[in-house]
Amino acid sequence: MKVTINAVHFKADQKLEDFITKKLEKLAAKNDEIIGAEVTLKLDNTETPMNKITEIRIMLKGNDLFASKQNKTFEEAADAVLDALKKQIEKYRKRFIK
Repeated sequence: MKVTINAVHFKADQKLEDFITKKLEKLAAKNDEIIGAEVTLKLDNTETPMNKITEIRIMLKGNDLFASKQNKTFEEAADAVLDALKKQIEKYRKRFIK
């Protein structure tokens, strides 16, 4: 599976990229329909501590799934996004894969 990580207006450290890649690889190991993933990390310009945004687009055979979450850290936001994507994958499997 190909994972592309883009950090908007900042440089993501290797530890964060490895964390996200590892989580995505675990998800892909359970779902052979996943072809790749695009991750976008953004910092919101607000002064609140909940200013880290993680967006993930998962490419499936014939379809894409997308989720975006905002939290205090990129790791927490990534976990929330992956939980949302797991639910979307379950719905996709029930609907399209029999």
